[in-house]
Amino acid sequence: MKRYIVRRLLWLPVVLWGIATLVFFVLFAIPGDPARLMAGQHADEAALQAVRARLHLDRPLPERYAAYLGRLARGDLGESYRQRRPVSELIAERFPATALLAVTAVTLASIIGVGAGLAAAARPRSLVDAVAMGLALLGVSMPVFWLGMLLILLFAAGLRWFPVGGYGGVSHLVLPAVTLAAVSAGTIARMTRSSVLENVSRGYVQAARARGLSRRQAILRHAFPNALLPIVTVIGLDLAGLLGGAVATETVFSWPGLGRAIMDAVRARDVPVVEGGVLFLAAVFVVTNLVVDLLYAVLDPRVRESLR
Repeated sequence: MKRYIVRRLLWLPVVLWGIATLVFFVLFAIPGDPARLMAGQHADEAALQAVRARLHLDRPLPERYAAYLGRLARGDLGESYRQRRPVSELIAERFPATALLAVTAVTLASIIGVGAGLAAAARPRSLVDAVAMGLALLGVSMPVFWLGMLLILLFAAGLRWFPVGGYGGVSHLVLPAVTLAAVSAGTIARMTRSSVLENVSRGYVQAARARGLSRRQAILRHAFPNALLPIVTVIGLDLAGLLGGAVATETVFSWPGLGRAIMDAVRARDVPVVEGGVLFLAAVFVVTNLVVDLLYAVLDPRVRESLR
């Protein structure tokens, strides 16, 4: 187990280097001049040259790339062009809002999705199964931004039960969390149903039924624990993806998360914020996947033995 964790952690710098390099050259290829955006559309050439010199944009590309990697090696993510503050401070300020939204949405989606999947698996090809899977398909199919605007029109602008957007108390969290949870809950419900039904047909569940357990008891005590691995995978991937920034939802609800900050930086060509934000979110994604892999060993002794 320890060797497996060490191997995964040793790969982390390589993965981050690849992502950092890709982001650096993609941003370089995007049309637009950050110096022009900083100095203004009516700035003369002398002002533009001064801005380029201050931002080190007048250096050759290989030199800028080497300086960029050198900063990353020291743990320096650079300084925002627009806000004139370290990118690390901006990330520390914005990421807690993204994490709060992601964890709340995944928790809500897991409760609803697992519950609906178990109900559908307990009565396959019944009305309960049809309704649960129909709603799951609807949740997976709906665009997040469309669902968010629909909830705003109904519950914020219409009924006035919740704020239209912003960041504050629990009332501000409800609509964006429900928007994100709807999609994730549908995926989790479908995976729970298929995984549980796959295990229901196996011998150990049939033996439990033969000992007098009802179908529901056999599912909860025997089939569901053995069906957890794919369910945990889906939940872990959803969490990692949402921690990577739910850009559409954060934009619709004016949620001050890191994903929205990166999108604003892309529009403004604030290169250090984009580079640092994407690199940080990539590290979060990789670490979250590592934690999910380690949960496999906790849930399944066969996985634990294979990692020794």
